[in-house]
Amino acid sequence: MLPLAHPQQNDLLASLPAVDFAPLAAALDRVPLRLGDMVYAPGQTLTHLVFPADAVVSLHYVMASGCTAETAGVGHEGVVGIALFMGGGTTSSSAVVHTSGHGYRLPRELLLQQFALGGALQRVLLRYTQALITQMAQTAVCNRHHTLDQQLCRWLLLSLDRLQGNELVMTQELIANMLGVRREGVTEAALKLQKAGLIRYARGHITVIDRAGLEGRTCECYEVVKREYDRLLPDRTAT
Repeated sequence: MLPLAHPQQNDLLASLPAVDFAPLAAALDRVPLRLGDMVYAPGQTLTHLVFPADAVVSLHYVMASGCTAETAGVGHEGVVGIALFMGGGTTSSSAVVHTSGHGYRLPRELLLQQFALGGALQRVLLRYTQALITQMAQTAVCNRHHTLDQQLCRWLLLSLDRLQGNELVMTQELIANMLGVRREGVTEAALKLQKAGLIRYARGHITVIDRAGLEGRTCECYEVVKREYDRLLPDRTAT
């Protein structure tokens, strides 16, 4: 396991051959990603890609009413700011840190230069984008067709996959914003999981006691998303 200060804690960067990583190494800037920090806002021109190392970033949309819902989460398996290399430069969504940690920024100019070469960086970023699209699509289906209990289990499992350990620091209000539901609904669903002995929740800390139990209680959406990431991306246990 690499130290947290190393950019190759990010799986995409770690997967690059030395010859492809070398041009990026000097330009990668380690930055803190604090809870609630906005990595980018809707309509903002993106100037950097951000590769999370030990933080998790939520991609979500804010409606005119102020209601929000998460479309995907990004941790050490991915990158924030795909509009840069997909040709848009801006996006109508926002990216907000929901688990504190660090990440590595890569300037737009160098990214576009290296991406245009058509080498390993381009391949891994495009494969990641395909996996991210799957996560977004499955989230939309899940939010429409599955119970809040199942959605919460899916969200907890995907979050755990991006973190070390079995604890998340997250209030019920923030989870409600991620799922696009009322806080009372999250409270009820969390109590059910706690009574079933699957989690323990206290003062904004969620500890998963029985991961296998969560996997048995969630819908198929978690496995669909996980299988696609495992198929398209480097082995996340290799680093």
